[in-house]
Amino acid sequence: MISSKQVDKTKTSITENVALTDTNLDGDWPNFFLLILMYAMQGLCLGLISAIPILLKSRSGGTYYEQALYSFSGYPFSIKLLWAPLVDAFFIQKLGRRKSWLIPTQILIGIILLYAATVIDIFLPETGKPNIVALIVVFGALSFLSATQDVAVDGWALTMLKKNNVGYASTCNSTGQALGMLLGNYITVLFTSKEFCNTFLRSSPATEGIVSFQNLLFGWGITFILLTMSIAIFKKEKDSTLDDDYLEVNIVQNYLLLWNIFKLRNVQILAAALLTVKIGFAATDSVANFKLMDAGLSKDDITVIQSVVPGINLFVPLIVAKYTSGPKPISVYIKLIPYRLLLNLAFPVFVYFTPAMIYKDGVINIPIYYYVIFVILTFLHQIFMYIMFVAMLSFFNRISDPRFGGTYMTLLNTLSNFGIKWTATAAFGLINFLTIKKCPPEHRNINAANEDDCDVTIDGYYIETILCSVIGIIWISIFRKKLKRFQTLSPSHWLVHGNIPNAAIDKNACVMTVTP
Repeated sequence: MISSKQVDKTKTSITENVALTDTNLDGDWPNFFLLILMYAMQGLCLGLISAIPILLKSRSGGTYYEQALYSFSGYPFSIKLLWAPLVDAFFIQKLGRRKSWLIPTQILIGIILLYAATVIDIFLPETGKPNIVALIVVFGALSFLSATQDVAVDGWALTMLKKNNVGYASTCNSTGQALGMLLGNYITVLFTSKEFCNTFLRSSPATEGIVSFQNLLFGWGITFILLTMSIAIFKKEKDSTLDDDYLEVNIVQNYLLLWNIFKLRNVQILAAALLTVKIGFAATDSVANFKLMDAGLSKDDITVIQSVVPGINLFVPLIVAKYTSGPKPISVYIKLIPYRLLLNLAFPVFVYFTPAMIYKDGVINIPIYYYVIFVILTFLHQIFMYIMFVAMLSFFNRISDPRFGGTYMTLLNTLSNFGIKWTATAAFGLINFLTIKKCPPEHRNINAANEDDCDVTIDGYYIETILCSVIGIIWISIFRKKLKRFQTLSPSHWLVHGNIPNAAIDKNACVMTVTP
């Protein structure tokens, strides 16, 4: 067993190592940009996964039920906690602890993208019913591999950067993911759209976009494989086993470690906050754009405007890094929540008046002022969301025990991602339930398939937005002071070093070994 003296000594050492010191990226710039690249590759996959609902809506008029079903394809990214200990425990030392997983995972992502290129037109045809189950399987597999890559990169970021620069890992994450999302989602939707290409990119019209979704997937698959081979050849990973605070744990201990992390009272409170904070924004984040499409706005108009914002988001994390990488990132996070809740009022009003603003004599004729309002709302929404994302990631990086970086970071990220996913699924699934309709007498007792004959009295989106806003206000009253107190705690309050049973520590090397 581990003596309390040894635990105190190790805690003191770790606390000193991750103390809040001045940041300086001199000598860390190559690592900084490599992390952005790897997070961009991850963002590309997430962008492709999130592009499907837009294409589903525009090609086959996908229902909110189909959207809710497809949302399960993103769940592997939200439950990566289940296999994160495997990523921390098993590795080939000569290759590197993180590269052992990063390289094969990214190669498999490339292979799946190449496969998806051969079947996407079958699973998601221009006309006809899409194969939702097949889409869930293919893009769910992509989500699973992206989640595994995320575990490896998150863990590598904690050791690749100097200890006084680990706060910049969140900047790399958010900037890289924004770039990847721009390429995977917005470029995909726009460049495969014949309407957008004929309007903005061609002098004479054609029957399809400048590139097909099939060719894009094929190109990204080849790119993934080539970039991965370059990382494997040219980037050497630091041997973490030489660190003074290195602990070697087996797979059983890793899962025990996961449980011991979660048993920390601070982590439990943080988990409750992460799993519920997105309720307040669920309707606006997940449903608002689809309601604009229902109101008559095209997917191309929405995507063009939203594609500009992620371009800005590439630089926002760099601009706000001074604050989010500082000692009080949670204060930044909390301050922005009321502003996001205010957008819960702005977006429903905008959706409600959209038909009146864009239709003229029964024909869609969108005025400039409508685009201006939409750009402002989208800009504020995305900027607030990204700054909060960066701030919370920075907090995760500061409190995670660097000896178990992959497992610790993945636990926190999993809680945050699952909070996003379950609220999005619920937001889509509850729209029809909350919608109040008036049906003809002959249809009142028939199944939902005939509800198109009913008139909508109150759209469930508006009711859902009100409920979300109320829950968001309650969330602030419960968690605001608790979370702000967390950022004043020293890193030792988040360590779990002494709680792994049946282990002994060599006092000099600090390597954990199993005792019979």
